[in-house]
Parts: sequence; structure tokens; C-alpha cells
Amino acid sequence: MSGRVSRRSLLLGTGAAALAVGGAGVLAVGFRGTSSTGTLLASETPLPKAFQKPLSVPPVLKPTDTKGGTDTYEITQRRATAEIIDGLRTPIWGYDGILPGPTLVTRRGRRTIVRHRNELPVPTVVHLHGGRSAPRHDGYPTDQILPASGAYKGAHKGAHHGDGDLSQGTRSYEYDTDQRAATLWYHDHRMDFTGPSVWRGLAGLHLITDDEERALPLPDGDRDLPLVIMDRSFDEDGGLRYPSVDKDLDATPGVTSPYEAGVLGDVILVNGTPWPYKEVDAVRLRLRLLNASNARRYRLRLDPAPEGVDEPLVQVASDGGLLTRPLTHPYVDLASAERQEIVVDFSRYRVGQKVRLVNDFGEGPTRQVMEFRIARRAKDESRVPSKLSVIEPLDVGRAVRERDMVFQSKSIGDHRGWTINGKPFSADHIHAAPRLGDIEIWNLYTDFHHPIHLHLVHFQVLGRGTKEPGRFDQGWKDTLDLRPSEQARIITRFDGHRGKYVFHCHNLEHEDMMMMGNFEVR
Repeated sequence: MSGRVSRRSLLLGTGAAALAVGGAGVLAVGFRGTSSTGTLLASETPLPKAFQKPLSVPPVLKPTDTKGGTDTYEITQRRATAEIIDGLRTPIWGYDGILPGPTLVTRRGRRTIVRHRNELPVPTVVHLHGGRSAPRHDGYPTDQILPASGAYKGAHKGAHHGDGDLSQGTRSYEYDTDQRAATLWYHDHRMDFTGPSVWRGLAGLHLITDDEERALPLPDGDRDLPLVIMDRSFDEDGGLRYPSVDKDLDATPGVTSPYEAGVLGDVILVNGTPWPYKEVDAVRLRLRLLNASNARRYRLRLDPAPEGVDEPLVQVASDGGLLTRPLTHPYVDLASAERQEIVVDFSRYRVGQKVRLVNDFGEGPTRQVMEFRIARRAKDESRVPSKLSVIEPLDVGRAVRERDMVFQSKSIGDHRGWTINGKPFSADHIHAAPRLGDIEIWNLYTDFHHPIHLHLVHFQVLGRGTKEPGRFDQGWKDTLDLRPSEQARIITRFDGHRGKYVFHCHNLEHEDMMMMGNFEVR
């Protein structure tokens, strides 16, 4: 649907009507209260005790070459084991064999090449989430790296997905990194199997820095702390439980009933460690928060809050980098794939005090995330300035068209699935074809929780329903947390590259079950 629409049509028009008409076909899905769309998959082994292991930080990957203004990195995707639960060995799929994968730190304007070698038994795809990448390097779901062994005989595509750009064994992803400093992440994006591949470990951070960010007096060094939060479940031997229809992740996609709504684990991992603790100085820390869970949403807050401080979490950045000014919050909400950067002043606590990061959207053990232990006083010259960056507000008056996108559960033939505008994903169907440089407004409608992610572009949130943007909608976004029966209005400029890209729900079970579409910049 394209063309200009009135405000009344926006609120009462085609998107809302499509949800109403489709009501009879809505799937039976699971919820955890009002927090997440999904079903809990319980572990078969006793859960580890919380706050027994120290937090680890993923290593920063060093380039193998830095010639001619280009930094080159090499990563091997391989099977490995990790002792996540004491006394048990957990098989994982990891970038360089670790969970999460190594962190890349690159500077804006320096060309970056990341060469991936696939030593796993199935094809893989790498998507730099939040990256403004050329089509060949964005991680289109059918552009797969076949296993280096050459022994793979399975299907690399479904009949409705079309042919992809296949690589045998290795593939080089090139990024010009001409974008603002931001917390990005990279993860597997293979057609139909993103959910189980990420669940097994294929995720890592990619941080972009620039001169503007470096000039700010924000906490840095070891006081700039990445926190990759994910939920997982374990079998009795310590293996990762996941309800795949095809345990080999070979040809048949999807999860078993009743997990079509999303898979929720009962163990919270932070940087790969269950419910870790971190000794910290009584100083400001910058926390880079990433929700790398398949379907679970988090509402994070400090317990206890500093005495006399109602909003102790100071947000300085979102998906697309720095905000214009800091925002204070009593808690932070994160849907799957969202990132937020917050500064916490631990000098407000006494030495020896323990402060927990808790999840108000969780139940039982999933209410806890990690623990900070205030170890000592220390010098702190950091601060949060009142002005952080400049963000150009996109002009609604310059938008050349509006489109409705309806994210909805429906029956697809005799199978359950998730659709956009009533259609399951097809590589041949283009939902939008903007011209390079076009500004468009998209009206997003949902039936259940759907974190909506657009590749290539970042967007600004104009509003939710008849209300203003939400508390966490400020700045440049690439993923938007939409709640059940909600409508949001976003605006974006399609620039940077021409070519075909996907947009989709980042509940990974919904994505694998066809809630994905194409746009093509022409």
C-alpha cells in the first residue's frame, strides 16, 4: 500500500482493518503475563545458583591486517564446548568457538573487512545488525556460506525462497562504517534457521567509534562495560535445549508446538555466564545493554535504587548511537535485538553494598540478571554532559509516501505461521520499492509482541497510536518494540545503498516462521 493517507485513515484504516479481518485466523500463542510473547522451555538440569561466577567480557578481536585504510579481521565459526553450568560441558556453535563471539571495535570511516570461515555442519549467514551495509554484505538470508568441509548435502534454500549468493567455506563481508558511533551486533541470519543458530551461540558485538563520541567525557576503558543478555534452557547433560522440528537444522524449519510464539529460557546469561556478579569501583559505569534473546523482553532496574534517586539510569544512546541529550529512567525496557547505553553512578552506594540488576518482566529465576558489588572508592573524572550529539529530525512534510505494514499471526496452508500484510516471506515479493534518498512513513500494526527491525536504515519514531513516542523511542532506532494490538508510526530515509534488503520481526521464531518481507532501494 502506498500513497498519502489521512490521519483518520492512519488510525482507522487499512492496517487496523486487516487485523480485524484476520482475527479468525489468529494462532493460539503463549504469553508470560504482559511481558513477552512466547512459551517457557524449562531446563532438565538443576539451575545454577545466582551470583556465584564473575562476569566475563568478550575479548576484543585484533585485525590481521591494517593496510591502506582497511582493517581486516578473521573469524571462524565452529563447534566448541563451554562450562556454563558447573561440572557440565555445553556444546555450542561459536564465532571463534566462544559465546558470545569476540567483539569488534572499529572506527567510523575506516573500511572494515571481516572474513568468516564456516566450519559448522550447516550453512550460515552473517548479518551486522544496525550496519548500513551494501546488499552483498548485509547478510540476506539466502546469501549463505556453505560448510568448508564440502560435505554438506542438505537443502540450502526452500522452494519459495529463491536462489542466493552462495560461498563455499569462506566469505568476506565488507563494511565502509560510514555511520555514527553505536553499539551494533552480528549474528547468524540463515533462512528459516536464525532462531536455533543464535540460540546455539552465533552472536557477538561490533562497536563503532568516532571522534564525536571520543570527545565526550563518558566512562571509558574498563568502565565501558558491554552486557549481552540472553535466556537459554539446558538439558540434563548441560546441552542447550531448543525445540527444533529438525534437530540437525538441515531442511525442515520451525519449532514444535507450543513454541511457535517464541522460545523463552529459564536461565539468564550475561556475556555467556549465568547470573554473574561484577566487582566495581564506586564510580560511573557505561553499560552497553544488548537483548540477544530470541523472544524474551526485559524491564531492567537496579535493586536497591540509590537512596533519594528516583531515576538512576541515565540513557546516553540507543540502537543508532548517541541521543541528543541524556535521559533519566527508573528502569529500561529491551525487546529482542534492541540496544541501550546507560550510565550508572555507583558512587551513590556504600562500599561493600551489593546491587542487583533485576528483570521486572521475569518470573522466578528470570527476575534476576546480575549483581554489582561495590568494592572500593576510586577517582572518577567522567561525567555525562547535558548535550551529547546532534540528530536531524526527519521532516514529515518531505515524506513522499506512507505505507501500512501489518504484522500478524495467520495460518499458512496447513501450517502455523507469521505474516506481513497477510503474506508469508517470499524472496520474490517486494513490499516497498523506495528510490534512493526517499523519505517514507511506515505505519506498523501488530497483533502480539513484535520487535520490528529494518535492515540498512535507521528510523525515528513519530508516535504510538494517538500518543507521542514512548519513553525509549528517542534517537535513531533500527528495532522497535511493539506491544500487542499496538500501532506505531515511523519515518526513515532510504539512503546509503541501492539493492534488496529485508525487514522482519526480531522474535526469531516469528522470523523463521515467515514474518519477514523485502524492500528494494532503487
